[in-house]
This record gives sequence, C-alpha cells and structure tokens, in this order.
Amino acid sequence: MNAPMSTKPRLFLTRRIPEPGFSLAQEAFIVTGGDEDRPLERDSLLRGVAGADALLCLLTDTVDGAVIDAAGPRLRVISNMAVGFDNIDVPAATERGILVTNTPGVLTDATADLAWALILSVARRVVEGDRMVREGRFEEWSPFLLLGRAVAGATLGIVGMGRIGQAVARRALGWDMRVVYARKSGPLRPEQVPPGARWEHQQDLDDVLRQADIVSLHVPLDAATRHLIGSRELHLMRPGAFLVNTARGPIVDERALVEALAEGHLGGAGLDVYESEPCLAPGLAGLSNVVLLPHLGSATVETRGRMAELAVQNAIAAVNAEPVENAVNPEVLSRMMSPWIDQI
Repeated sequence: MNAPMSTKPRLFLTRRIPEPGFSLAQEAFIVTGGDEDRPLERDSLLRGVAGADALLCLLTDTVDGAVIDAAGPRLRVISNMAVGFDNIDVPAATERGILVTNTPGVLTDATADLAWALILSVARRVVEGDRMVREGRFEEWSPFLLLGRAVAGATLGIVGMGRIGQAVARRALGWDMRVVYARKSGPLRPEQVPPGARWEHQQDLDDVLRQADIVSLHVPLDAATRHLIGSRELHLMRPGAFLVNTARGPIVDERALVEALAEGHLGGAGLDVYESEPCLAPGLAGLSNVVLLPHLGSATVETRGRMAELAVQNAIAAVNAEPVENAVNPEVLSRMMSPWIDQI
C-alpha cells in the first residue's frame, strides 16, 4: 500500500535561518535547502526552487525573472528575510502574480542601536584607540591624544525619517541633540515627536547636509536614492562632519566618499553597508577615520530570530491565501490564485 501523499506545500530555503523560524518552517512545509549558512550558487538556486510553492530568501540572493520562472507555476510567494527588497525583481514577480513580502518593524531598534554605535565610535575615535592599545602604542596620557568631537549638543541630520530614522532620533534626545531631517512624505505629525525633542523638518536634503554635524542615512534603495549622496552632497556637509550609513551601500557613491575623507573635508564615516558589498571601494580600508562593520544592523539573537519567524509566517499566510500584512506588492493579493491545495 502506497503511503499517502503529503498535503504540505513546499518551501525552498536559500540559506539556513535562525530559530524559531527554521523549526516553524519544518512544521508548516516540506522544506528543501537551508542546510548551510553560506550563499547559494546561482545554479543551485535555479535548480532548488523548481516546484516550490514558497521561496524564502535573503538579501544575498538575487531573485529575478529567471529564478521565478525556474520555480514554475506553483510559486505563490517570495518571502524576503529583510526589510529591503532590492535583491528581488518585484515588477517581474507582480507580472507573474507572485506575492513578495518582507520583514519590517522587527529590526528597527537593533539597527538604530547600531547606528548609534557607529556615531559614537567614529566621533570619539573608539576603534583607533582600541587598535592603539592592542598594538602596544599607548605609552601615556596626553592632552592631544586621539581628540574626537563632542556628540552631546551636536546637530544630527537624518535622511529618511521612517521607523528606523525616528528610532535613531529618539535616542538623540538623551544626548540633548537638535535633529534636522528630510522625509519624502513631508514633516511628521506633532504627536509623532517626543516631548522635549527638537526635530526640525527640512524641505530639501541640501539643508540637512549643510546644518548637521552628523548625518545618518535611513532611506530605502531605489532608482531615486542610488548615489543620493555623491561628491556634491558630501561637500555640502560641514567641514569635519561625520557620515553614517546603516541603510544600503549604493545610496552613497563610495569612491566620492573615499575622496572626501582622504582630502580631510569630512571628519569621518561609519559604515555598515557597502556599494559593492562585500567589496570596498579602493582606498576605503586604508583610511583611519572610518569605522567599517560587516552589515551587522539586525545582528542580535532576538532580532534575527524574529526576522526568520516573520518571514516564515508571511510564507505560511500567502500559500494559505490568508491576509498578509507585510506585502511589498499588495496589488497581487486581490488576484492571487486559489490556495495551493486546490491544485492537488
């Protein structure tokens, strides 16, 4: 007697994901892939996704029309374990009736904390000091040793005042900072500004750059924001100002940033993301006035676990034709195919 065919949908994982997401996926799906924590080769992705009802991917995976077509007609959802989704060809997915989802909200505080780690590290030359001590070059205290810049009372410029931008700004209240910000959708409502906070909306990005001692970037990557910060914008910033990027690498023209840092116009930069990640622009690694991190914005046990869990929950909802809160292309929801089980 033949064993009954499983009624579970099939999920293809491009990479191992943290708990509790991995166990949740195994409960709800027939899971293939996800055996190792390393990037998947293109050929393996194209082979592995074939016949899947759901694809759970990460920012390291390029999901274009060819990948979607390789999956075949059963594919219902591409669930990205990230807030950003520039690794996915969303128009191609929409054209084929495939839902794309992401994991917003859950990494807000972790990324805001890291932005502040970079702000303090670059302004107070923390990494340079750590290196000096480790290398045995700290011989005695000096009134001129590794002088940094004051953060308390400075002006913080925020480019992109969404969830993460606002979380960074809220933390600035404890440092008695004035915040100037640019926001595509206009000024925040008064009730969104904490009591006692000095948050000032600027009509133009240039005005933020001219006024800020520290500029922190929090916009998504799209055609309008690619190289949003180039040579012109960097030289609008105050001499000695600092640039922090925890958003997406291509928002900054990295070669122009190297030039602005090397010539001494900027005081320094703190970067968690890179234009051609993981590669760096020539000369960047050799600069002493930059703090360079390996894309750690969401890297806490709690946050990565919640991201994985939410990505799986998005996939479960989509294959069962249930409401999906984190839809990148919600127009697909109204014309999605009947649930996968109807196809059996």
